[in-house]
Amino acid sequence: MKSEPDVFSIDDLKKKGRAPWDGVRNYQARNFMRDHMCLGDLVLFYHSSALPPGVAGLARVCREAYPDFTSWDRKSKFFDPRSTPEKPLWFMVDLEFVEKFPELVNLELLKNNPTLEGMMVIRKGMRLSVQPVEEKHFQAILKMARC
Repeated sequence: MKSEPDVFSIDDLKKKGRAPWDGVRNYQARNFMRDHMCLGDLVLFYHSSALPPGVAGLARVCREAYPDFTSWDRKSKFFDPRSTPEKPLWFMVDLEFVEKFPELVNLELLKNNPTLEGMMVIRKGMRLSVQPVEEKHFQAILKMARC
């Protein structure tokens, strides 16, 4: 899951302990989150639009997908008039903090690791904020983070 650290960082999640992952407004990212994320799943928390971008830590899904109520709030930057409580268009999960890595596993390291070939986040132009990660890629990143 990708977030800009000046909007919501791994440190913000650590401070809160638990938070909703709201504001996803891409259908493919929504579907990954809504249809595939399960209670207890570990999540790589990626800082995007940062210098450098990279994986900052781990979170865990502590509430499965439910309607993103920010889409109904006219004052929210995530408001979408097409979404209603009766027919929600957007969904979110809640995450809880697990771990901040001692050092960011930056994008350049990810791209240069042959074990991570095919991972979505290292594909050119891949901007989805929610992406699936294969178990072998997940384990490789954990190993990189904890060396």
